[in-house]
Amino acid sequence: MKDLKFDTKAIREGYRTTQEQEHSEAIFLTSSFVFDSAEQAANRFSKEEPGNIYARFTNPTVDAFEKKLAALEGADACVATSSGMAAIFASIMALVESGDHIVASRNMFGTSIVLLNTIVSKFNVGISYVDLGDLSQWKNAVQDNTKLFLLETPSNPLGEVVDITALSKISQANNILLAVDNAILSPALQNPIKLGADVVIHSATKYIDGQGRCLAGAVLASEVIIEKVSAFTRATGPSLSAFNAWIVLKGLDTLSLRMKAHCDNALKLATWLQDQNQVKKVHYLGLESHPNHALASAQQSGFGGIVSFEVKGGREAAFKVINATEILSITANLGDTKTTITHPASTTHGRLTENEKQQANITEGLIRISVGLEDIGDVINDISKGL
Repeated sequence: MKDLKFDTKAIREGYRTTQEQEHSEAIFLTSSFVFDSAEQAANRFSKEEPGNIYARFTNPTVDAFEKKLAALEGADACVATSSGMAAIFASIMALVESGDHIVASRNMFGTSIVLLNTIVSKFNVGISYVDLGDLSQWKNAVQDNTKLFLLETPSNPLGEVVDITALSKISQANNILLAVDNAILSPALQNPIKLGADVVIHSATKYIDGQGRCLAGAVLASEVIIEKVSAFTRATGPSLSAFNAWIVLKGLDTLSLRMKAHCDNALKLATWLQDQNQVKKVHYLGLESHPNHALASAQQSGFGGIVSFEVKGGREAAFKVINATEILSITANLGDTKTTITHPASTTHGRLTENEKQQANITEGLIRISVGLEDIGDVINDISKGL
């Protein structure tokens, strides 16, 4: 189905009906699969014959999700995981060895930083942090043992970006794998592999599901890389359940439509916020005033649904805005049809040190909005109560 357009692939790719001829994808809620003979079991375990074995690493519903997402990302293969953080950890553990070095963006989701600092570092893996958009810092941070560049673009919550193609030239020149977290945009708005990335990571919990129903993650790359990641997940068990796979599989059906609506609403909100006296700064790539607007326009087909803004008065003022809302959901999740609001400095990035927050520009007055699909006028009126 390579010649089909994105929206058609999102609905038709990946799944083949069973002998029951069901129209919607089936959920295979089973822990194991039976074999016709001992010989067939032996052949499947030795990989001489394809087929299902055990749901920790083979399941038709999970396989359908993996195939569909790979088609949308333009990747050769995919392995699904139980969450986005499981996908990040699996990628690191599969592709980096003890004694290796990682260069990572300091402008990432707070838990990604915590993972690197408190767990990955235990395995004698060196970690250097750089500013996401500064290519010279990436280049200068490379060591002889650097094996992985790890980043998210746009970043959460400020929407910083890096030129993926330019960064890939640096990574390729030094035989380093480039891994990009694409959860903020999804394949509907950005395809990092087509821009030169080696690995794409997703928290499918976010826009791929799109309705806050379940946890899921995915890693996408070449067959060779995914074989390594799959070997890790098979042995350690952070696999995606068949039920959750079915949910995110159905989420892909409407991904493009939802992302367009998120983008439209987000731009309207960001434009309105710019005119509010209590607002010091608005962070949204769709605004022409954003310093990375031109780059984002070049490598993305949309600007996403995350709008962050800084209010005068620090944490007290930020809490006032958040607590005054009546419609918005006060939660740290994002990518939902429901608009969510949170204070990154005390939630998503709360475990960072004060110095790490300062370096990542996570201020006490910063508020993050994951703009949903409600009438944007109602969302604006709700936010205005605290301003």
